[in-house]
Amino acid sequence: MTTPHPRAFVVGHPIGHSRSPLIHGHWLAEHGLPGAYERVDVHPDAFPDFVRSLQAEGWVGGNVTIPHKEAAFRLAQVLTPRAGRIGAVNTLWFEDGRLHGDNTDAPGFLAHLDASLGVGWPEATGASNGRSALVLGAGGAARAILVGLLERGLDRLVVANRSAERAEGLTALDSTRITAIAWDAVPMHLRETGLLINTTALGMAGQDPLALDLAPLPEAAAVADIVYVPLETPLLAAARARGLPAVDGLGMLLHQAVPGFARWFGRRPDVSPALRARIVADLESHR
Repeated sequence: MTTPHPRAFVVGHPIGHSRSPLIHGHWLAEHGLPGAYERVDVHPDAFPDFVRSLQAEGWVGGNVTIPHKEAAFRLAQVLTPRAGRIGAVNTLWFEDGRLHGDNTDAPGFLAHLDASLGVGWPEATGASNGRSALVLGAGGAARAILVGLLERGLDRLVVANRSAERAEGLTALDSTRITAIAWDAVPMHLRETGLLINTTALGMAGQDPLALDLAPLPEAAAVADIVYVPLETPLLAAARARGLPAVDGLGMLLHQAVPGFARWFGRRPDVSPALRARIVADLESHR
């Protein structure tokens, strides 16, 4: 009796824009593994039934994207501690007959920082101002990144958002290390920031740019943007013009995919230059 090839998915609504099939398809081909990774468009009303039927439909698991991450969190039978803190799930798999859920955005973001800045970046960027970060935005990505930075042991995290109430809500993750500030207070906090992270849509293609003078940032600081369309956002261009390390958003997308692939297909892949080049070429072709 032949064993069916593993089938995994990325589910969202809409889902046609997702680059995940390209990423996982690249790894399947690179490692010569049998299997499939498919896009599935599911309306939010139908998502609970979709999740409950996963095993019956032959899925080994998959990725979850907007708008289903919080629903997946509620439906998973077993959660990683990280997913529990974030309150959202982007990776599902079966283990011992139970549906497990994790959020790999946090380790994906940190893995990209390590690859871009070196694993000692918390000390290097905090040379004169402590191990600190300023996070712009207070959505799901900001929450995941804050959890990752807490796990990495940063001393001081500051969150700024146009809606002050949403920023205040994130301080509950660790009230001793996370502080919320008003959006217009960002410039005065830059001089004490080792790592500036944009998690908003500002700077994304079709959106307003993130207008921010980076002159107050310390000489040892770094700047990251989770936007990857365009790959070089105005914020990152301004960072490079100041001679600061600039970390784009594509690496987070690539690195967050690694744990899921390892779960579903049994091989831990690498985020290689060849993979990055393939995704960049795809982004360029759709400009």
